Amino acid sequence: MNAVRRTRTLAVTGGTGFVGQHLIRMALADGYDVRALTRGWKPPEVGTSWIDGALDRPDSLSRLASGADAFIHIAGAIKGDRKHFERVNVAGTVAAIDAARRAGVRRFVHISSLAAREPELSAYGWSKSQSEKLVAASGLQWTIVRPPAIYGPGDRETLELFRMARRGFVALPPGGSFSLIHVEDLCRLILAVLDEPDTISETYEPDDGRQDGWEHRHFARTLARLLGKRATTLALPRLALGGAARIDRLLRRSRAQLTPDRVRYFCHPDWVVSAEKRPPAALWQPAVKTQTGLLETAEWYRREGWLKR
Repeated sequence: MNAVRRTRTLAVTGGTGFVGQHLIRMALADGYDVRALTRGWKPPEVGTSWIDGALDRPDSLSRLASGADAFIHIAGAIKGDRKHFERVNVAGTVAAIDAARRAGVRRFVHISSLAAREPELSAYGWSKSQSEKLVAASGLQWTIVRPPAIYGPGDRETLELFRMARRGFVALPPGGSFSLIHVEDLCRLILAVLDEPDTISETYEPDDGRQDGWEHRHFARTLARLLGKRATTLALPRLALGGAARIDRLLRRSRAQLTPDRVRYFCHPDWVVSAEKRPPAALWQPAVKTQTGLLETAEWYRREGWLKR
């Protein structure tokens, strides 16, 4: 798949988040111009126009989409209750689609989640599944990307796993396997699909290339070994995780990290990408070896003071 480059200007939601920051950096390095949504003023940057706004502010989304060749929708909530997920992940996707239509932007790349495969499992998964249905019915030239667990410099979601591995004790879900992907590999795929006609109306599940994913205990021990530790692992039963979620809710209320919704998600045994939904090798292949990516991520955490040496 070798398309002639047509896309020049990208409209990006979620540009201040973990994935969005990496995407913007890589897009600029590839010669794209970027228009990105931000809550609050940001200083001008070469190649990037920051648009003060939010998903629930249609005027700002119109300014974001105006003059763009493609709309990349990354923004979304990963924590909260069903109402919050519906407001951000569902209604926010409706708003992004509407903005693209009003501006005449036909190309739309939607960053969903592997959780969309199991909409009955969690409110988060339900909201991502709903967002995919909206995109598929939009009439736009869409591509959906369902990343598995994403890691890399700047990520706070996997940070606690690195901290546990460094301490030599890792608490795990009851069992099962999962896929993961380095953030730069994900962003390379997002950019790769933009001008490829064959990717329109396709849903992709990319990963690090590990055929059957990572078994939880094996991954924890691998990560600890990379950090120079020998890890003891403990698979916690779902009941124990549910109790921990209730305690977290009592202590941190709306700031709780472990919610009942996330417990149901974590305890599902199969978060491995589907082989038939992997992107075609001619379009994209992962470039970051997982062990190398984990080591580089750990070193970044250490430099930033997020992870002790």
